[in-house]
Amino acid sequence: MISPLPDILIDPVVRAALIEDLGRAGDVTAAACLPAGEQVTAVFAARQEGRLAGIDCVRLAIAAMDPKARFEALKADGDDLAPGDVIARVSGEARAILTAERTALNLLSRLCGVATLTRAYVRAVEGTGARIVCTRKTTPGLRALEKYAVRCGGAVNHRFGLDDAILIKDNHIAACGGVAKAMERAKAAAGHLMKIEIEVDTLAQLEDALPFAPDVILLDNFALADLKTAVARVAGAVVLEASGGVNLTTVRAIAETGVDTISVGALTHSAPILDVGLDIN
Repeated sequence: MISPLPDILIDPVVRAALIEDLGRAGDVTAAACLPAGEQVTAVFAARQEGRLAGIDCVRLAIAAMDPKARFEALKADGDDLAPGDVIARVSGEARAILTAERTALNLLSRLCGVATLTRAYVRAVEGTGARIVCTRKTTPGLRALEKYAVRCGGAVNHRFGLDDAILIKDNHIAACGGVAKAMERAKAAAGHLMKIEIEVDTLAQLEDALPFAPDVILLDNFALADLKTAVARVAGAVVLEASGGVNLTTVRAIAETGVDTISVGALTHSAPILDVGLDIN
């Protein structure tokens, strides 16, 4: 069971998308073609195989245009979908449902796409013990929703923003003048609940970081042999995250080196949409 996001986080995104679509005059096509008050029943259905995420976006888009509409979810976020599966059924004012259609489908298809791609990565590393995690490479304004979709796909979230944890990357190291100086400053600044992760590009940098006992070390673009060496060197004392060069053809081999987590930017920046549609009965 996936814990849903509260409506208060989703509703502003949905309403902003509706406002963008309504423009300055509202839905002139619906107003011209459909009598006011006319009622219809419609279904949202999958047109290809995938993983569901974003059903509440659909519900809130419909409710924003027709608060009296009846909405019934027939699938839950995290469910697998086959072509033709009915995701939800809605009954209400025809004008409102057709006005909300594109916003609802845009968000639903996007989030289902993220969940579906995530599911593929999770399945690719099954049995290795490695966990797939997302990144901050998200669509502006959609981070909470896209990271939720990652969870629907069976993976876990990396930090949500710059304030979640200290993550020292290559440019921080360069600006500080080295791994040691960056770690010294981070340790001095971090509160007792603030974790510290540092990105290293070489085994030598790994050795520089280890005396400072960071919570996580990110092994960036390491060759498989170097990943195995790093895992043996650390021997479980520090969480190791692999990143860079990760795709569906390489992720299994990376996982088999023994790293703890594998961060995949593609989950959110390159996921294709899942084809879903609205059909009036």
